[in-house]
Amino acid sequence: MTGKKVLIIDDESSIREMIAIALEMAGYEYLEAENIQQAHEIIVDHRPDLVLVDWMMPGGSGIELTRRLKKDTTTAEIPVIILTAKSEEDNKIQGLEVGADDYITKPFSPRELVARLKAVLRRATPQGVDEPIEIEGLTLDPISQRVTIGSRPLEMGPTEYRLLKFLMTHQERAYSRAQLLDQVWGGNVYVEERTVDVHIRRLRKAIGSTHDFLIQTVRGTGYRFSAKRSV
Repeated sequence: MTGKKVLIIDDESSIREMIAIALEMAGYEYLEAENIQQAHEIIVDHRPDLVLVDWMMPGGSGIELTRRLKKDTTTAEIPVIILTAKSEEDNKIQGLEVGADDYITKPFSPRELVARLKAVLRRATPQGVDEPIEIEGLTLDPISQRVTIGSRPLEMGPTEYRLLKFLMTHQERAYSRAQLLDQVWGGNVYVEERTVDVHIRRLRKAIGSTHDFLIQTVRGTGYRFSAKRSV
């Protein structure tokens, strides 16, 4: 498995099935949506690594969804590929101008789709983002989704893992509880901000007293991850 998650948005189930099979064979995880509203909810909740969206959709268009995603700072970095039967140059330009990362004209072969998808992900993924992150002996491996201290594996729940991954990849910046809820839980999940405190305590317990100093409380704001010991 690549560890990458792709959202397929198309109102035709046969198209979604064909794409899903191609993605699965190439080692990708996938999610499916049959309309724009459902798609946006999935994007907010599950943060796919890439979005494949048909131009013409019930309740809106792929162009409208792409424009919406690219204007929102929380989703602007998610790559989008538009799938369409429209082959005219003006349509391609329109798609790219609203922020689409690529444009694939129907009919297309599964091999072409996967190749174009890989190319977009390579461009969109910062170098080293899939490499293990090591700080003060605490190592998080995004591919295997394992966390270790030295050679000792740590046990933690999926929410604590996502929280740790976000903090380790955004060091030295203080985040409010609301910001952490948006980034880790998703914008459509309605939970109390104090839920963050509960998971921070669980995360500190999981990494142990020798490394819990890395997750620092910022009074009046929230939390930050830093190898610099607070005074």
